[in-house]
Amino acid sequence: MATTADFRNGLCFNLNGEPWKIVSFLHVKPGKGPAFVRTKIRNLNTGRLLENTFTSGVKIDVIRVENRKYQFLYSEGNDYHLMNNEDYEQLMMQKDFIENVEFLKEGENIEVLFHADKGIPLSAQVPSHVVLEITFTEPGVKGNTATNATKPATTETGAKINVPLFINEGDKIKIDTAKKSYIERIK
Repeated sequence: MATTADFRNGLCFNLNGEPWKIVSFLHVKPGKGPAFVRTKIRNLNTGRLLENTFTSGVKIDVIRVENRKYQFLYSEGNDYHLMNNEDYEQLMMQKDFIENVEFLKEGENIEVLFHADKGIPLSAQVPSHVVLEITFTEPGVKGNTATNATKPATTETGAKINVPLFINEGDKIKIDTAKKSYIERIK
């Protein structure tokens, strides 16, 4: 058992008999009344995102989880086929259970979160930074701005992202998958 003082991003716990994962949380101590924790949690069975408030000190049942490295092989509609890097066992996950799936390309390694006691996959996470090629973007016009300006671009995986004006088609860029933002151009 844990309390709200143990909350952290990524913590998995049981709530009403279902597994949930904390996406974000904020401790709030109002001037009047008891403290509480405002959270965004994701249901690991359905993928649904929910905002929930816990009173400070409430006890939760923490789930033991473990991360395993898998390689993304291919997708068929909403089904994504993954392979364990150690024993070559294959696993199929639905698109809704892979966070930031729009940045996932074939051959990429991802972390799959497993329920340690039951051995079932709960969710998957794309690496925090990926390198993708730009397949489409409008040409940037030099001198049309005085400060940092961006333009929309499409990556090889189909994800849409804003990039600086000097980025052209065929350039490889590094992307922060959590913020869904451009980091740098790769030469």
